[in-house]
Amino acid sequence: MNTIMSTDFNFPGQKSVYKGKVREVYTLENDILVMVATDRLSAFDVVMPKGIPYKGQILNQIATKMMEATKDIVPNWLMATPDPNVAVGKACEPFKVEMVIRGYMSGHAAREYKAGKRMLCGVPMPEGMKENDKFPKPIITPATKAEKGDHDEDISKEDILKRGIVSEEDYGVLEKYTRALFQRGTEIAAERGLILVDTKYEFGKTKDGEIVLIDEIHTPDSSRYFYADGYEERQAKGEAQKQLSKEFVRQWLISNGFQGLEGQTVPEMPDDYIESVSNRYIELYENITGEQFVKSDISNLRERIFSNVMAYLEK
Repeated sequence: MNTIMSTDFNFPGQKSVYKGKVREVYTLENDILVMVATDRLSAFDVVMPKGIPYKGQILNQIATKMMEATKDIVPNWLMATPDPNVAVGKACEPFKVEMVIRGYMSGHAAREYKAGKRMLCGVPMPEGMKENDKFPKPIITPATKAEKGDHDEDISKEDILKRGIVSEEDYGVLEKYTRALFQRGTEIAAERGLILVDTKYEFGKTKDGEIVLIDEIHTPDSSRYFYADGYEERQAKGEAQKQLSKEFVRQWLISNGFQGLEGQTVPEMPDDYIESVSNRYIELYENITGEQFVKSDISNLRERIFSNVMAYLEK
């Protein structure tokens, strides 16, 4: 299966390269960033050995469509998408916090609640809730950006300000933008018959001091979605919610004895399973965007990406 697992491009004026779990970011002169979404699949903070066909294209296209759909309320870093796997934008100094916002008690919040905790990142959670219930009002539960190899950690607003990670003035902007984006994301999801359960946003500051949205937004890697149809009935019966996220990959790994713990070996994903994951991501794309997914030509991915970016830069 033709996938792109890593890149080693050398663009004109290139200053540095940063390789994240999924994206590779090239910093060029004139404060330009070229962000390549690879087909790598990460779960439990571990990158799987095999790539997922079209995953990079899917994530990049959802993120760029959502940036376009929210730029009237929050400025973002994006300038162009010269290739299905590539976003080009303004270089920023990233804030060292991820702004996680939760409309429902799911995932990490539900696990903490089940363990008896009623505070998450300094935010109280009401008594008497059950998993996947809607919070009275969405809660912001920030996480510190992990250094390589570490998990992100919960942190309260008070600690962020006390430790000087973000200034009070800037944090006020991050909170305002986070709530506005989540509200818009909730509205977009509702139009598609979905519920935006929780998500995370990352922000940076440009050389001019403007705070902008960076990285990805409202993708299945950064967000959890439920199907709206039947949500109330499933909650009333205490049944699991039908969800759109990469949770199905985590469940497969768990059933094959892997949770990212020390000493565990990543199980081999057979080709037919990888194809099913690719099809699931395509289904996610079509549900989230309401548009049919158009597969790009992947016969020579590296060459295609490099020539498309070069053609853009030469312009």
